[in-house]
Amino acid sequence: MKNIYSVSQVNQYIKSLISEDYFLSRIYVRGEVSNCKYHSSGHIYFTLKDRNGAIPCVMFAGSRGGLKFRLTEGQQVIVLGNISVYERDGRYQLYAREIVMEGSGFLYAQFEALKKELDAKGYFASEHKKPIPVYPKRIGIVTARTGAAIQDMIHISARRNPYIQLILYPAIVQGEQAAPSIVRGIEYLDKLGVDVMIVGRGGGSIEDLWAFNESTVAEAIFKCHTPIISAVGHETDWTIADLVADMRAPTPSAAAEIAVPEWRAIEQRMEELERRLVMKMTERLNYYRQRLNQYQMQLRYVRPSARVNDYRQQLMHAEDQMQQILKERFMRERHRLALCCERLSGLSPLKQMERGYAIASKSDGRAVYGVCDVDLNEEIHVRFLDGYLNAVVKEKHMEGSGEDGKR
Repeated sequence: MKNIYSVSQVNQYIKSLISEDYFLSRIYVRGEVSNCKYHSSGHIYFTLKDRNGAIPCVMFAGSRGGLKFRLTEGQQVIVLGNISVYERDGRYQLYAREIVMEGSGFLYAQFEALKKELDAKGYFASEHKKPIPVYPKRIGIVTARTGAAIQDMIHISARRNPYIQLILYPAIVQGEQAAPSIVRGIEYLDKLGVDVMIVGRGGGSIEDLWAFNESTVAEAIFKCHTPIISAVGHETDWTIADLVADMRAPTPSAAAEIAVPEWRAIEQRMEELERRLVMKMTERLNYYRQRLNQYQMQLRYVRPSARVNDYRQQLMHAEDQMQQILKERFMRERHRLALCCERLSGLSPLKQMERGYAIASKSDGRAVYGVCDVDLNEEIHVRFLDGYLNAVVKEKHMEGSGEDGKR
């Protein structure tokens, strides 16, 4: 007999063949869920079938983190996984890594895949977000020429601020030509130099909005120098364009509310700023006026004329004090002089002569103080108040001596 193989060897061989197949290593399979069982270990076992066939499937507990819903019988789903052989039973099965609902579910899987890719590149990072201008003059709009979205934005812009210019790039927003058309619109308005750009359309299904989930549109938004507001669909609709744009508006109408500043609010703001400016200027003027008054008062004390006047006043005061001192000193000295004169007057020979006394002196002018100062027959000079006379001493008498004094 030729080579004979065991069942296990055959199953292993078949498994190796399937595992080496690149096509089966990552495959999307569409079908209806049946025989779904949630095991206590966390694994999910189910069968994926269609009208003509079925394939057993398993999702291990470690892969359930990406499952956004609970699997139930009859659901139409798309499963991403790989085909391999379960050796014990000798059957192949699909090992599921991701499960999404069919239709929107498949697109959702593509959405998530592109979202992860762009997130890894930093397309959603906040540091790349450009600020939306507060007071734009020109607003570019990339959307369909007809439809409720553009009409709503025109109406809201006219109501809020009729002085802002709207520039529409009529783009195709649905179908195979939508993404290239949107990209051309973004690039054209960016070169035109608008202040801010609104990119979007009205609501619809995920298929209708899919152009805003294309990588080319995301690339154009990311590279655009003009701030972009994404406004796609309704409030519950999220697209890749919303994540890449500098700001996301829930609806086109909301985008117009964000981009177009209300004229009345601007007027009120200007009035408020004017009032605050006047108040601040008044405060500053009052402050500097007070400082000026202080400086003027200080200058009065430091300017030369003021100092000269102060010195002149001090000099006049000193002069008055000096005159008063001199006057008091003069009166005091005059009184002293009067006293001295009175005392001298009492000692003056003239006063004695007024009382009848006379002054005797020798011929040589020496005063005669007593009898002993002259000799007999000596000529003396006798001074009276009204004149003088010359005499010759004929006799001398000493008082109390008992001598007659004749010589």
